[in-house]
Amino acid sequence: QVQLVESGGGLVQAGGSPRLSCAASGRTFSSYVMGWFRQAPGKEREFVAAISWSGGSTYYADSVKGRFTMSRDNAKNTVYLQMNSLKPEDTAVYYCAAAYYSGIYPVSRYTGGKEYDYWGQGTQVTVSS
Repeated sequence: QVQLVESGGGLVQAGGSPRLSCAASGRTFSSYVMGWFRQAPGKEREFVAAISWSGGSTYYADSVKGRFTMSRDNAKNTVYLQMNSLKPEDTAVYYCAAAYYSGIYPVSRYTGGKEYDYWGQGTQVTVSS
C-alpha cells in the first residue's frame, strides 16, 4: 500500500515558479513509476509528467514541456514538480500518482492514468493573470 500526499499548491501569479511535492509512504517507493496529472474545472483529467523509478527518465505532456520539470528523491520518498512560466491555463488540481513498475514499458507509456495504482488527494494550483 502506498499513500501519497501532495503539497505546494496555492494562488500564483502568471509567470510564477512554484514547486509541488508529493510525499509517499511505504518502503518500496523506488519500485514505482511516479506521475503528475491535473484536472481543470469542467475538463477531464490530463497527464502532465512521469518519471522512472530511478529518476533517470522523464516524460512530459507537450503543454508543459520546457516549462515543468519532474524529479524524485528516493531517499526521501518524494517526487517534485517544478513549474516555471505558469499560465492561467495551468490552473487545475494537481494529482500525484504511483504505478508499480513492471520493468517492461518505458515511462512514456505511463500517460493514460489507468496504469497507476495509487493516487493522492490533489493540490489546487490557481494562476492569476
